[in-house]
Amino acid sequence: MESKQEREYACQSTQGGIKVKNIVIIFGGASSEYEVSLQSAYAVVNNIDREKYKPVTVGISREGRWFYFTGDVGRIKEDTWCNATDCVPAMISPDRTEHQLILFHSEGIKTIPIDAVFPVLHGRNGEDGTVQGIAELAGIALVGCGTLASALCMDKDRAHRLAGLAGVRVPRAMVLADNSAVNKAYDFAREIGFPVFVKPVKAGSSYGVTKVEVMEQLASAVSLAFQYDDRVIVEETIEGFEVGCAVCGRDQLIVGEVDEIELDQTGFFDYTEKYTLKTAAIHVPARIAADKAQEIKEAAKRIYKALDCSGFARVDLFLTPEGEVVFNEVNTIPGFTEHSRYPGMMKAAGYSFKEILDRIIGQAFF
Repeated sequence: MESKQEREYACQSTQGGIKVKNIVIIFGGASSEYEVSLQSAYAVVNNIDREKYKPVTVGISREGRWFYFTGDVGRIKEDTWCNATDCVPAMISPDRTEHQLILFHSEGIKTIPIDAVFPVLHGRNGEDGTVQGIAELAGIALVGCGTLASALCMDKDRAHRLAGLAGVRVPRAMVLADNSAVNKAYDFAREIGFPVFVKPVKAGSSYGVTKVEVMEQLASAVSLAFQYDDRVIVEETIEGFEVGCAVCGRDQLIVGEVDEIELDQTGFFDYTEKYTLKTAAIHVPARIAADKAQEIKEAAKRIYKALDCSGFARVDLFLTPEGEVVFNEVNTIPGFTEHSRYPGMMKAAGYSFKEILDRIIGQAFF
């Protein structure tokens, strides 16, 4: 049965003479970062400007099934959204003339018109260009980075190569194509010295990442990383601390204040620290000189453009004790709760959560 929400979407109502655009907000996903996506999507839905945009919530289950979700937004945050009462199987039509969300009701097919797609997904099968490709194939406006940028930024090896060509120092690294090549990792580690970091080439939120202190730990670290991807990167450790820069826009970029991650001397910013700050602290603005902060911002903008980013992204770098800026990675869909790093950096630059969300969505139509 067609719901009241579906009838409202189909009518594409106007408020004050302004057409209210239907924004498909996609959350969840067949990804190890499924839970993080739920928190980000909850914040986005709660803060979207309802006078301009009507959120059309589409959840992807852990198994990869797509559903149009009609329930209370709190169920997204609680991870109780995926149920028979609130969900209808759905898909985005790939037909470039349609711009529709197709709903597979038991009594027949219904549709909802779409103005833009906003993937609020983290990690593989969502942040890596796969979902972005669906929107681009369908000719629907896309909020955030496109297919190419999303794929490049998820690939640590290729992202580092392009950042290096843009004139930003990158860590020395090597890539393993299969687990049997671990002897090459031994040779590389001997050459550059310990500790080294072992990471899946394509994964987010530090899943499968190990800081290896001694040779005896290397083989198990490589095996762990291969559980998350079919290629593994071994990187030198960069002395110093991590800094981040929130970037927004296409041609004309705005940047937030640089933030700084303070860790204890033995740890690194792994999944637990990112989402609990058990021993870590985030300082925004970073406790660095103004000219160094400006240098970091300029490096972040160069990287953002070199990787073809648009919409928004968070560029993560290291600052060495000697004051050198070194590239780490780009998150094309960073955590987006009201307390996440990206909104925090933008808030420090004078942009509220609602303002930056409105800017991110609005630029998809230009």
